Amino acid sequence: MTYVWIVLGLVVLLGIFLFNRLVLLRQAWNRAYADIDVQLKLRQDLVPNLVETVKGYAAHEKGVFEQVAAARSAAMNAGSLVEKSAAEGALSGALGNLMAVAENYPQLRASENFQQLQAELADIENKIAASRRFMNSAAAEYNSAIQQFPALLIAGPFGFRPAQMFMLDESERAHAKNAPQVKFGG
Repeated sequence: MTYVWIVLGLVVLLGIFLFNRLVLLRQAWNRAYADIDVQLKLRQDLVPNLVETVKGYAAHEKGVFEQVAAARSAAMNAGSLVEKSAAEGALSGALGNLMAVAENYPQLRASENFQQLQAELADIENKIAASRRFMNSAAAEYNSAIQQFPALLIAGPFGFRPAQMFMLDESERAHAKNAPQVKFGG
C-alpha cells in the first residue's frame, strides 16, 4: 500500500511541475506579445510627425497621407493578433509609400527633422522585428510544450490553448520574396 501512495505522490508532483511549466511558458508568450504592442505603439505615435514633416514639402501628395492615416487608424484599432498583423502590414506598406514620396524631394531628405524621424522609424522597425522573433519563439516553445506527452494530459483540461504567432501579411511576404538586389560596378 505504501508503494501506491508513493507512486500517486510522484504523479501529483509531476502534474504540478508540468502545470507550472505551462503557466510559465504561457506567461512568456504573453510578455512577448505585450513587448510587440509597445513597439507598435511607438511606431504609431511616430507616424503623425513623419506625415507632417513630409506634408511640409509635398503638400499635394494627399492620397499618400490619407493612406497612411487610414492604415495607422486601422493598426491602432486592431484587436486580435491576426488583425494586428494585417493592419501593421498595411501600415508598413503605407509608410513605404510615404518614404517613396520623400525620395522625390531632396530638400526634405536633407532636413534634419526628417532624418531624425527616419532614423527613429528604422530603429523602431528593427525593434519590432526583434520582438516578433522573440514572440514567435515563445509561441513555438509554448505550443510544443502543450502538445508533448505527458503535458498534453494537463494542457487540454486546464485550458491551455495554442498561442498565435505574429505572421507577415501578404504585402510583407511579397516584399520579402522580392528583396532588392545590390550590384556593384558597371
